[in-house]
Amino acid sequence: MMSRKNLLSSLTDRKLTAVNNVPEAAPSTPPLTPAMERSRSRGAFGAITRSIDELAERAQAAKEYEAKLLEGATVVELDPGKIDGSFIADRIGDDEEAFNELVEAIRERGQDSPILVRPHPTAEGRYMIVFGHRRVRAAKALSRNVRAVVKQLDDTQHVIAQGQENSVRADLSFIEKALFAFNLEQGGYSRDVIMAALSVDKTVVSKMISVVKDIPSDIISAIGAAKESGRDRWYQLAVAVRDEEAADYCRELIQTSAFAEATSDQRLTILSDGLLKQPKTKTLRPKTDAVTWVPEDRAVRVILKDTGKQAVLSIKDRDASAFAKFIADRIEDLYEDFRRSEL
Repeated sequence: MMSRKNLLSSLTDRKLTAVNNVPEAAPSTPPLTPAMERSRSRGAFGAITRSIDELAERAQAAKEYEAKLLEGATVVELDPGKIDGSFIADRIGDDEEAFNELVEAIRERGQDSPILVRPHPTAEGRYMIVFGHRRVRAAKALSRNVRAVVKQLDDTQHVIAQGQENSVRADLSFIEKALFAFNLEQGGYSRDVIMAALSVDKTVVSKMISVVKDIPSDIISAIGAAKESGRDRWYQLAVAVRDEEAADYCRELIQTSAFAEATSDQRLTILSDGLLKQPKTKTLRPKTDAVTWVPEDRAVRVILKDTGKQAVLSIKDRDASAFAKFIADRIEDLYEDFRRSEL
């Protein structure tokens, strides 16, 4: 087993950069002529070309990083039913379209790169994912084993490997990386570990964590991952919602049909632009009192709107249907508890 010192050295020798920067990669194609460079940089075609190039570079960088970390290791096949997720969350929901494409790719060509797991620290005979959550989920969907490398890692080594593998991919958005940094800090990890996990400097880590602290968790959950939105838009929203009045106004906008029908990136824009246009007056406080509750796993979002004459309870997100049925099945008991509380 690789020593902790050597593993951390191999994981932290990457240069610390500003978040969302693309790692340098060796060119795999001949250089373009000046005329071709000018053509590809103009207009919508140029923007699309650059976007495709960036995604390809990130995918290649992720493969190279995984190959370096897993070099010389034995690849085994594991039952995905014996593999649990990481103890630190790094995603807000999942991109179902991208996941379905991954399933089809693995169905047709097989799993081209192994995942990394470690023996589960508390459950004998089970494993914990370090990176490769979507590949495990795809293996379950296809009812096949998943190719994996098993390494003995402690919690610190785990989060550094998980964070760095995600950092070189295009999968995680700014806010997902910020939540990962925040979760690490809440878990007691030092800023040095967080910097190593995300390959960013101390200033960037501080700003990422401050964004998550400033924006209420229910508002982040309502917006989602916002895959196309960078740090500036999130910073703008974070500064605005430090004012309690602005946060309340955001929650009012979240209840609109325009917000419900928008994509995640559009939702972020709706809130940030809406706050810029909001008159600086206390008279625009929402006419209804909206109370939102979101559990730590963010699997549901419960919103209560009370006008005085009518109260409306809304349950949204992944486990909304199951939780609503759970409540409905116990509605009589809940009402009796309510009546007894008034005695």
